[in-house]
Amino acid sequence: MYRYDAFDQRVIDERVRQFRDQTRRFLAGELTEDEFRPLRLQNGLYIQKHAPMFRISIPYGMLSTRQLRKLAEVARRFDRGYAHFTTRQNVQLNWPALPDVPDILAELATVQMHAIQTSGNCIRNITSDHFAGVSGDEVVDPRPYCELVRQWATFHPEFAYLPRKFKIAITGATSDRAAVLVHDIGLQAVRDDDGEVGFRVIVGGGLGRTPIIGHVIREFLPRAEILNYLDAILRVYNRFGRRDNKYKARIKILVKERTPAQFAADVEAEYAHDAGSSGAVPDAEIERLAAFFAPPEYLALPSEDAGYRAAIADNRAFANWAKRNVHPHRMPGYAIVTLSLKRTGVPPGDATSEQMDAVADLADHYSFGELSVSHEQNLIFRDVRQADLFALWGALKSLGFATPNIGLLTDIVCCPGGDFCSLANAKSIPIAQAIQQRFDDLDYLHDIGELDLNISGCMNACGHHHVGHIGILGVDKQGSEWYQVSIGGSQGNDAALGKVIGPSFAAVEMPDVVERLIDTYIANRHDDERFVDTVQRLGIEPFKERVYAAAH
Repeated sequence: MYRYDAFDQRVIDERVRQFRDQTRRFLAGELTEDEFRPLRLQNGLYIQKHAPMFRISIPYGMLSTRQLRKLAEVARRFDRGYAHFTTRQNVQLNWPALPDVPDILAELATVQMHAIQTSGNCIRNITSDHFAGVSGDEVVDPRPYCELVRQWATFHPEFAYLPRKFKIAITGATSDRAAVLVHDIGLQAVRDDDGEVGFRVIVGGGLGRTPIIGHVIREFLPRAEILNYLDAILRVYNRFGRRDNKYKARIKILVKERTPAQFAADVEAEYAHDAGSSGAVPDAEIERLAAFFAPPEYLALPSEDAGYRAAIADNRAFANWAKRNVHPHRMPGYAIVTLSLKRTGVPPGDATSEQMDAVADLADHYSFGELSVSHEQNLIFRDVRQADLFALWGALKSLGFATPNIGLLTDIVCCPGGDFCSLANAKSIPIAQAIQQRFDDLDYLHDIGELDLNISGCMNACGHHHVGHIGILGVDKQGSEWYQVSIGGSQGNDAALGKVIGPSFAAVEMPDVVERLIDTYIANRHDDERFVDTVQRLGIEPFKERVYAAAH
């Protein structure tokens, strides 16, 4: 992981002192609410329905066990003993007291964490592939480039007050696990004909009120030019982006209105002034950053552990977990493990302080003291020996993190919704829990197969409902909570936006609606065809007819 130098630490410590004084002045009545709002937003603090919500940055989803233990301690001391992992690979506290936030920031600073630029009209937390550095399909490890962009974006004076919030995702793999097509900027590592590393540049993606799949504006950008090109994109956005209407201020609207071709031409013209300039990143700097992400001391192991294979053959429950939650690793004899934060009855993405402490202990023992957060709101152990998987499974079962449902219907992506968020039109968590309870039969889940179900409480789409195979959106209907359903969305290399099947449903109807969608799929699927493939082959009409015929 990247480690702060003395300059980094001083900057963070000074920001803590600054916000402590700003908070004191606000509580003393020396700053108005309007004066304090931009200051708190710059430090990750929102005012939500019941209490402040505090968003903590986890750059590109990487956590050390020391940092995870600090999150557990902070949640225990200053909140209600749990934290929520988000679709931005960040973590949120839902119940901190405003006077305590400077103390929380001070505690976080002791483990090189902060809340800077987790909100506001600036460049937000850089996100990436949760398998970065360990998957077998990587062109290059994206983490040095994520760190490079993070350092460039933090406190960047030109881009501190953009027309609207701005999100960048970077992946180094051929399989897009970072959702680069639905970010303001997506960067995907590629190689040219000479084998040189560069990036495919995608601009203008995003979800929310106007969901759009991003557009490729450059097929190959030399890696040394990454910051020059990002400067060019942000300058064009800063110059032409709308500031009179927050709903039309995102870069996706600008790209659409100017057309992708014209926007690309604007960027290229701006970039022409800087290409090859002092903003180019020398190889030595990439190598310096890459040294922070050097591989751990892997053992020389056989490609397949005999004990692991025997345990799969002897234990059906373990085999189910291994099938869904264990993933191939680039190193022989190792595996990547996803810890499911989607046990039935628990809000998706939540973890208690006790669970976080226990996970930190397990990561120290089994995964070189590091872990990742996925944008699907799960935790990842990146470097587990196959020989240790059975023992790890047993430990995770006792924590409630061994549900074998990764990629299945109950691995629900869900925002906090109306239980916490003042922007939400409807609750998300009770809908997720009701659907999980309806489909709690693991055998049935495995028969249904791969299915992404995403829930958002409002059009801001923090639950990424647009790209769910089944997407559920909370809507306000004459002061009541209702839910609109879309199907056919997907993320990854072939990202697509779901289509709304028709009028919205009452909360009590939602488990039945999902069941009818599943029944239609099972009745019409071809062998080994996923739900989303069946929807794309048949269209939404058969699903719509089944759902509404039964409803009426």
